[in-house]
This record gives sequence, C-alpha cells and structure tokens, in this order.
Amino acid sequence: MIYFKEAVNKEDIREISKLARKIFEEYFTPMIGFEQVDYMLKKFQSEEALSKQIRDGCKYFMVLEDNKLAGYFAIKPEENRLFLSKFYLDKEYRGLGIARKMMEEIIKFSQSQALPAIYLTVNKKNERTINIYKKFGFEIIKSVETDIGQGFFMDDYIMEKKLS
Repeated sequence: MIYFKEAVNKEDIREISKLARKIFEEYFTPMIGFEQVDYMLKKFQSEEALSKQIRDGCKYFMVLEDNKLAGYFAIKPEENRLFLSKFYLDKEYRGLGIARKMMEEIIKFSQSQALPAIYLTVNKKNERTINIYKKFGFEIIKSVETDIGQGFFMDDYIMEKKLS
C-alpha cells in the first residue's frame, strides 16, 4: 500500500537526505560523476539544504510503501504553475507503478491550488527519465545550463505539463 506523508520534522528530513544519497550515488554517478554527485548532495539534498528549501516554501513528501521509505518528491507552488523540484524512487521500487501514483498526487495538489501547469528540470543525458516524463504528458520547452558553483553545471531540459 502506497501513501504519501509530508515531511514536517527533523527525522523525516534526515530520512529523505539519507535516501537521496543512496539514489544519487546509484543513479547519477555514472551520468555526471562522483564529484558532482557529492557536491550536489551537499548543496541540494543535505539535511540543512532540505530544511532551508522547506522554510522557503517547498513541500517535501515521503513516498511510503508498507511503512518503508520508497522515494520522495518536492513541489513548490509558484505564481502560475507548480515547480516539481524533486521526484525520486529507490531502485527496488522502480517499475511498479509507484511513479504514476506520485505524479497523480502532484497533479491533484496542483489542481487544488488552481495552478494550470507543472514544470521540472531534468538532465539532458537522463533519457530514461525524460521518456517517463513524456509518458506523463510533459513536453520539453527549453534547454538550460545552470552554474551551480565550484565549476559544476547542470545541463538540463525544462519540461512542462499543462493541466486541463
């Protein structure tokens, strides 16, 4: 049974940060290298970074399967659309339809806030994930390179899904 729980305390944040390290090291190291993964984990996925993002209006949700943390996502309402900041599943839970349930929850949230679109950024080399987002109805709308410091760049597509 899948359910979602908003991360609201230090223990939730600690668990998400721990899972982020596991997922990033497994999934992204072959794509962007250990040094950039390690830097991004510290800058964007550490307990301190997650706490600051939550204070700045981002909402983190834990994805639980039989009370085990299977993944997480983070969303931030903006003026006219929802930013899907994070969308991650642990390797053992991929391919089970959980990502679809996560996306349904995100769409429901966006609609409840009367936001007509959802957008996200995705690494251009991450073809598997790009194809999943396309199946969910997202389209590539822009190509961006973002300097994240210490000589590292994120080479991403911005993808958007319009809601009816």
